Amino acid sequence: MTTTAEAAVAATRPRGGIVQSVNDSLVVAKRNLIRMMRIPEMIIFGLIQPIMFVVLFSYVFGGSISVNGNTSPAAYREFLMAGIFAQTVTFATAGAGAGIADDMHKGLIDRFRSLPMARGAVLTGRTLADLVQTALTLVVLAVVALIVGWRTHENIGSVLAGFALLLLLGYAFSWIGALIGLSVRTPEAATSGGLIWLFPLTFISIAFVPSDNMPTFLRTIAEWNPFSATVQAARDLFGNLPPGYVAPDAWPMQHPVWASLLWSIVIIVFFRTLAVRKYRSASV
Repeated sequence: MTTTAEAAVAATRPRGGIVQSVNDSLVVAKRNLIRMMRIPEMIIFGLIQPIMFVVLFSYVFGGSISVNGNTSPAAYREFLMAGIFAQTVTFATAGAGAGIADDMHKGLIDRFRSLPMARGAVLTGRTLADLVQTALTLVVLAVVALIVGWRTHENIGSVLAGFALLLLLGYAFSWIGALIGLSVRTPEAATSGGLIWLFPLTFISIAFVPSDNMPTFLRTIAEWNPFSATVQAARDLFGNLPPGYVAPDAWPMQHPVWASLLWSIVIIVFFRTLAVRKYRSASV
């Protein structure tokens, strides 16, 4: 009787490494999404900071910063929003790291490890759940941006492609957060470790100001920054580049869409490999 029951269970399991890995990842993602829905303050607090950035930068700095010779608040809002969107998706890195560190601290990772599931599924499921949360945050943020006067000037396909690149960057950075979460002992350390390097990354970029007036060495860093590539690509796809704008000579600024795709893919492959390896050693 037991043998028959075990055979029936085995027959219902997905076959093949890839199929099982995908199925296990979706199960873990569903678990994390349900957990997020039961703690709505996680989503609410995650929305407060980007909304504050939109309002503060739009009304405090709008009119004070020249964008291609234009100092009007409307011109700066259109220049700004791609940077705010990109900053929002990358700051989700801290949440991803803290969540995984919390699971490690509570012993949940060890419980997952005892189950017959693909090793990388726990991390993949977590990052997919974070991607869904980030997408919802972007929708709310886009609505707020429209309220304060941001507009796009391209067709819907181009605009959606811009948001897709932003989400891809956020997903790539969530793997950095996963590695940080597996490498520290507490969720608090994961939050700090996930944010401390993001501030120079996002501010030494073209997100909030043009690179024209930066010192040469900072301008080079800003123009080759993967964050800048996605910001530039989003501005291009949204139609938010100012009239008469001439892109810097750096290759990522001349080909921002391709640069954004390449950077995101490289980050995913590299940090996913390190995170899964760390997960296996940390769970032993």
